[in-house]
Amino acid sequence: MLTFALVIASGSLLYTNYLVRNIARSERTRAQVWAMSMKQVLASDDNDFLNYVFAVRDSSTVPAIVTDDKDDILLSRGLDANKTFIKLAAEGNKKLKYDPAYFESELAYMKKQHDPIKLTVLGTPWFVYYKDSALLTQLKFFPYIQLSVIAIFLLMAYTAFSSSRKSEQNQVWVGLAKETAHQLGTPISSLMAWIELMKEKFDAEDDQLIAEMENDVKRLEIVADRFSKIGSKPKLEDHKVYEVVKDFVDYFRVRVSKNISFEMKGNPYLQAGLNVPLFDWVLENLLKNAVNAIEGKGSIKVEISGNKIKKQVFIDVTDTGKGIHRSKFDTVFQPGYTTRKRGWGLGLSLTKRMVENYHNGQIFVRDSEVGKGTTFRIVLKNTKYDKQTTTR
Repeated sequence: MLTFALVIASGSLLYTNYLVRNIARSERTRAQVWAMSMKQVLASDDNDFLNYVFAVRDSSTVPAIVTDDKDDILLSRGLDANKTFIKLAAEGNKKLKYDPAYFESELAYMKKQHDPIKLTVLGTPWFVYYKDSALLTQLKFFPYIQLSVIAIFLLMAYTAFSSSRKSEQNQVWVGLAKETAHQLGTPISSLMAWIELMKEKFDAEDDQLIAEMENDVKRLEIVADRFSKIGSKPKLEDHKVYEVVKDFVDYFRVRVSKNISFEMKGNPYLQAGLNVPLFDWVLENLLKNAVNAIEGKGSIKVEISGNKIKKQVFIDVTDTGKGIHRSKFDTVFQPGYTTRKRGWGLGLSLTKRMVENYHNGQIFVRDSEVGKGTTFRIVLKNTKYDKQTTTR
């Protein structure tokens, strides 16, 4: 399709240029006829012949200026009829404006466009300069205007098609997510029942292993709830950011290698509008990404701070992993980008969408150095300040 469009565009330009060249040759011929007619007017005293010459001369509509060898203007044709380069003519006719600068400007423009037609009249050299007619000028620009209009139309059509296709894809993903949540509901309910049965049968109400199993099943419930919320506008409620983040970090830290240490600090009074199940998903993706970036031993630090003036809450997740090259700071959030052999590259893309679309916030790579680690920053709108906060 693109090749076909280029062929049409090239053909239109070539044909228009062909017409422009032919009309340009025709206009030069007309300018030459006008110049020769002026020469005959000055050299002949035959009235009948002069009438014919005047008729030929007047049929030429190409704007032209005649000068002598000193560049003094002698005659003009097809220019502004309300202006003159002859001072006496302006004094004798109040409708005319004496404006030599206008004719000098037109002459300079004509010199740039075409070589002059040279004549010798009564032993004096004359130079006839002319410029393209309004029709020829319009014809030169017409194909570009035409192609621009076509390009704008095609762009609008492509945008509409792309938007429609994207909307259709989103509907498919939303439907798949909701169906997944529905399918998970039955086995999750069954697992919860089995856990309760185990507690009763083995009198293991306080057993630590069963408690952790119960936590994981509850986590599955949260995951199913997340999928069920995709495609709908989640309800945001005011929460203390530190508490929400700490609850998830505490849950997450016991499920990763002991070689990775966690540090949690920051202002405990900052609040923001959160949908906790979805925001836990954001934190899960960021922490998993941090864990995967660490090879061997390392640490992950989560810090909560704020900017009182801008009414913002900052959540910084810093790891001591392999780092990200500066040129990839934006690329990491694109769907499909991953450095893992078995990764789908959807985690950070979903994270960005949940932060920006569902929580009206921002997420970006605040800082990273290859071989030393990375800091991701989430920016949320602060809904309440209870105490003085750190300004950054």
